[in-house]
Amino acid sequence: MATYPSIDSDVLRTFVAIADHGGFTRAGELVNRTQSAVSMQMKRLEEDVLQRQLFERDGRQVRLTAEGQVLLGYARRILKLHSEVFNTLRAPHMVGTVRIGTPDDYAMRFLPGILSRFAEAYPLVQVEVHCESSKALMNRQDLDLTIVTREPGNEIGQLLRQERFVWAEASGFSPHERDPIPLAMFNTDCFCRAWACNALDTRGKPYRIAYTSPSLAAIMAVVTAGLAVTAQLRSLIPADMRILGPAEQLPELPLANVMLLRNASTQSTVTESLAEFISEGFRL
Repeated sequence: MATYPSIDSDVLRTFVAIADHGGFTRAGELVNRTQSAVSMQMKRLEEDVLQRQLFERDGRQVRLTAEGQVLLGYARRILKLHSEVFNTLRAPHMVGTVRIGTPDDYAMRFLPGILSRFAEAYPLVQVEVHCESSKALMNRQDLDLTIVTREPGNEIGQLLRQERFVWAEASGFSPHERDPIPLAMFNTDCFCRAWACNALDTRGKPYRIAYTSPSLAAIMAVVTAGLAVTAQLRSLIPADMRILGPAEQLPELPLANVMLLRNASTQSTVTESLAEFISEGFRL
């Protein structure tokens, strides 16, 4: 089996700092090395270890080459795994229970991947997931971390994601052509339902709330059967549905912000670690 030279994690950490901050000097400040030491590290990495040019230099600014971009992806993954190993094997305090609150739709779309990666890193932590509407979750004081949807200009907490609500229906069906348009929406305490109804009222489009449920799975089952149109965040629309818009005489819907709230009275290393996994998962 072929053998290759190893790359020290400190070198990868310096490389990532250069990529993130666009220069050797700033990267050196972040990793507590001089600019000349950083330059020497990268010179050895390029010439002796990888034998590939990683940077294009323009004065004090540096940009990654195509090979540098490839290494950056691997470097981030390696450093993340390095951190997870130490957190798992050298941090006996990483045990306990974390209580998450989230609307049902995010639980279906984002939590499987987030919790899978978290469980690999911290197998001894128990996670409780409570699914309710954003409005109901905002009133709870017993949760450690809460994911909610907020209107632009009314944000609190950490922004996880911003995207637009869209209209959608099942491919091969046209319930948007019915008069009135049948809608499948969350129950009355969901403000995205109010947004959808207000948008149709403003356009003068007749509609009726034909189906309601607190469950995204139930709403999507109705829509998949061709019985109704729904309005959801774009990332929640599956491939077997089509997104509707001006061509179907439907109004544009607003942007929404997905926010992460932390309970200041229950913060710990465990909850903050899960918060980091949630933040990363909503960027994917």
